[in-house]
Amino acid sequence: MKNIFRLLLLIFFTNALAQDFSQVQIQTVHISNGVYMLIGAGGNIGVSVGDDGIFMIDDQYAPLSEKILSAVADIDDGEIKFLVNTHYHGDHTGGNEAMGEQGALIIAHENVRERMSTDQFRAIFNQTIPASSDASLPVVTFTDELTFHWNADTIRVIHVAPAHTDGDSILHFEEANIIHMGDNFFNGYYPFIDVGSGGDINGIISAGYQALSLADKDTRIIPGHGSLSDAKGLGVWLDMLKVARANMQNLIDQGLSEDQAIAAGATSEFDEIYGGGFMNPENFNRLLYQSLSH
Repeated sequence: MKNIFRLLLLIFFTNALAQDFSQVQIQTVHISNGVYMLIGAGGNIGVSVGDDGIFMIDDQYAPLSEKILSAVADIDDGEIKFLVNTHYHGDHTGGNEAMGEQGALIIAHENVRERMSTDQFRAIFNQTIPASSDASLPVVTFTDELTFHWNADTIRVIHVAPAHTDGDSILHFEEANIIHMGDNFFNGYYPFIDVGSGGDINGIISAGYQALSLADKDTRIIPGHGSLSDAKGLGVWLDMLKVARANMQNLIDQGLSEDQAIAAGATSEFDEIYGGGFMNPENFNRLLYQSLSH
């Protein structure tokens, strides 16, 4: 299973138009209480089904929309009423236009709409991301928190302090006891700290502990990337990040430059375990340094 996620991460954040998505299959995982996780290429999708209609979290890349809609229809033939974007990256928002055409009301933090409305540059990849179409933009935006009383559950959409980006939300299904982390959790991999979009390693760690404060031993946690997890798994990942942060901060305090700090191997003890995704050890260390230095 980990090899599958590694393959998916290798195409993460690349130009969707240059990718061949024809071989991508959408996998469906039933978690509990009518809540599902869909795995394809890009960010993991959350789906809640029930008498009220379909509530969806993220929608991967645009070329996968037909497959995603088919996978959702296999779960439930109702209408997609709401779609929440956990942040603005295209592997989580690429299907917005198609979902909107199906009648979904698109919702996100106000910074998501703002960033989707303009070109974005990611220096770590030397990549310019063009602005999204008007039809792809969130219709409803919020600043702090929203609550949905939907499908016999209470679903909290919680904006966290700048973490993966400056527009991240985590979602808590209180009755189902499920948390969707967006890209504030890369299960089994180093995270992408999008410093150019307001990302911050301290915020990623803080968001993780905010989620743990809502969780218990039975909580299932949907990561932005990687396999379904739980509170213990998230805690192990956060422990790694705290050690990596402390090691890098020590190098910064010694006056090392970015390249010198990368060469010093602040994360060498973890690279074999967490460095196999698209965010390789060098890039993770570079962003970690930048996050702690700004």
